[in-house]
Amino acid sequence: MIRHSVLAAFIALALAAPAAAADVTAGSLKISSAWARATPKGAPVGGGYFTITNTGTAPDRLIGGSSSVSSHFEVHEMSMDNGVMKMRPIAGGLEIKPGQTVTLAPGGYHVMLMGLKQPLVEGDHFKATLEFEKAGKVDVDFVVESIGAMHGGDAGGHDHSMPGMQMK
Repeated sequence: MIRHSVLAAFIALALAAPAAAADVTAGSLKISSAWARATPKGAPVGGGYFTITNTGTAPDRLIGGSSSVSSHFEVHEMSMDNGVMKMRPIAGGLEIKPGQTVTLAPGGYHVMLMGLKQPLVEGDHFKATLEFEKAGKVDVDFVVESIGAMHGGDAGGHDHSMPGMQMK
């Protein structure tokens, strides 16, 4: 009887866990934890996030990409300038040095999905192709998290703080 209860609890937990995007390897690059925030109906843009690890001996650059859900795809960065948050494309792409792990996350580096063809809906998946200077084109599956998600796998959690701020 206890075994059945444990098994039932395990199955319920597994079904309730969010579906994680699969890690992808291209040459010396590992792309993991690809996700995007859900968008309101009619929103023209969305953001995509993931982690890139370079296990090789040479640098590479994320120079662009494309997506099934948008007409345009750009690599961006956010930064503070005299107390004003600024967002802009990264000229020349985002460098990933040998041995370095770069995390694209809200408030920092990210990809902009511009000209959305449909809203990004929490729980959905979409395909995108990342383009690297050396590793070439890499297909990645993105999981759509909640509108307020601050990292992939939030499972509906909402943390609306900005990086560096502590919410109590």
